[in-house]
Amino acid sequence: MTFGEILNEATTYLERGNISDAKTDAWQLMEFVWGINRSYYFAHSDDIIEAEKKEQYMTLIHRRSEHIPVQLLTNQAHFMGHTFYVNGDVLIPRLDTEILVEEVSKVVQRGDKILDLCTGSGCIIISLLLDNQEKDLQGVAIDVSAGAIAVAKVNAKLLDVDVEFIESNLFEKSEDKYNVIVSNPPYIRTAVIQELMPEVREHEPLLALDGRDDGLYFYRKIVAQAADFLTEEGWLAFEVGYDQGMDVSEMMTSSGYIDVKVIKDLAGLDRVVIGQRGN
Repeated sequence: MTFGEILNEATTYLERGNISDAKTDAWQLMEFVWGINRSYYFAHSDDIIEAEKKEQYMTLIHRRSEHIPVQLLTNQAHFMGHTFYVNGDVLIPRLDTEILVEEVSKVVQRGDKILDLCTGSGCIIISLLLDNQEKDLQGVAIDVSAGAIAVAKVNAKLLDVDVEFIESNLFEKSEDKYNVIVSNPPYIRTAVIQELMPEVREHEPLLALDGRDDGLYFYRKIVAQAADFLTEEGWLAFEVGYDQGMDVSEMMTSSGYIDVKVIKDLAGLDRVVIGQRGN
């Protein structure tokens, strides 16, 4: 069997399994197993493939047909141009979250100390430090999950970034002051979780998804406490759900934050809320 033949077979298999991005996923798994790029593929699509690699590839294709995300099959996710290790203990980094990193990068100053609350894979804090190296930032990351902290530590080591990690329920074990607090907390309404794609519902951690009844539980908790951990004129920034921008911005404004803004994603949906601590 050739590269071209097995890619077509894998794509068809995933389509039969109702995988929406079957062609893309079949290619990504081929890229992972053989370590090739598209240029190599097009030049060698008629080459005969090794039996051992074929077996490895089709095993992954069969698992993908069971709606296991590609990122959990490869233990790799791409975010802000960096490759992160992921497993079932953390949410898979998503493109929308890059907007949060971009907005925070606009306000950080040289020497700032940043706290990433609900860090998960560590992709937010690590990307902020990597993409603002000239600012000599300090990074601290908190998560309640020991498994998530372990993954984030792996990523900090892989990407050679110095981050202090704390296993804590929000601010419980933090005593420092920060120039910026950034968070992508759980924000899915409990009742909606069963309606999510099986890739998310069955394979990503419920702890990182469930924002309780109205999805706003963790925003209330963080906004109520964050000012005590922010420096004067420090910034608080959140990723939010598509319909949560107004609620979170009003929450921050009523708690004394100023210059509160809601930033939309490329689809025109609420994605980030950011504001500055008032006097």
